[in-house]
Amino acid sequence: MPYLVLDLEMTGGEPGWNEIIQIGAVLCDDDWNELGTYLSNVYPENEEAFSEYSAKIHGLSLSDLDDAPMIYDVIPQFEEWILEKLGRLRGRTQTLDNSQYLRDVIISGQSVINDINFLRYAYREEKIKWPYSNKLLDLHTLGYFTFEVLKANGKPVPKSLSLKAIAGYFGLEREDAEFHNALEDAQLTTKSFKEVFALAKKFKLAE
Repeated sequence: MPYLVLDLEMTGGEPGWNEIIQIGAVLCDDDWNELGTYLSNVYPENEEAFSEYSAKIHGLSLSDLDDAPMIYDVIPQFEEWILEKLGRLRGRTQTLDNSQYLRDVIISGQSVINDINFLRYAYREEKIKWPYSNKLLDLHTLGYFTFEVLKANGKPVPKSLSLKAIAGYFGLEREDAEFHNALEDAQLTTKSFKEVFALAKKFKLAE
């Protein structure tokens, strides 16, 4: 049951109009041991949808993406990277359908349903079968539950459930507070997941 901690940068917030421009990921085994990291820029087909607001967040301009591959090239490369890191390339039939090899891979992240929606849309547009598990692991939801338990036991908790707030609770932070890329956020999310699961092992139910 590998975890694929995913973070995407997009040209905006609406799948179908806005597009993925960067994919960052950390692949971990079921004990959260890191197997590898991935980062790729993606050139958007719809240049009109490139928003200045999103550019202020991720710090990418269209000119930064000039040499980036299109999403139809990135998706197969991304799957190939996952298969390689999991040691599943040997004996595999070359195909656009890798579901038999990746169906146990759980996409994880911070408010990850948004990233999944964008990635699923890209898969549909490129007519590539969605290969990953239908399960997901969301740091935002996990953080909410964890901090509710802590608060009920009189422990201090962060005031928000943003990635910055959750990570900050565990003494973690981005290297660059102003700009970030998808891999840096995926790495910060992975570290936060590890801290939450380590904390969960300390919880004891009262008799």
